Amino acid sequence: MKDGLINVEVVYALPDRQKLIPLRVVDGTTMYEAVQQSGIVGFFPGLDIDHVSMGIFSRVEANPKARVLADGERVEIYRPLIIDPKDNRKARAKQAKEKRAGQI
Repeated sequence: MKDGLINVEVVYALPDRQKLIPLRVVDGTTMYEAVQQSGIVGFFPGLDIDHVSMGIFSRVEANPKARVLADGERVEIYRPLIIDPKDNRKARAKQAKEKRAGQI
């Protein structure tokens, strides 16, 4: 980091495609700024970076506009959940129970 730049990545994925963009940004760049600089919105029309969750290596960050990146970090942009994971587990458990009851 002699030149005041760090290496980071920005990634976003849909079920059918994904994009990972490596960047060199100024030390002190926030997650949000890196996403803006990456131009990833151009690859995914409709992606609203002001209203999505972001994280670093699977950990959601509460305030991406304030979180300063460190060298080597990857900013992940998360899609909204279609179904709550707890509700999904309950539904699967109910289906399994009904299936077991039908086999008796």
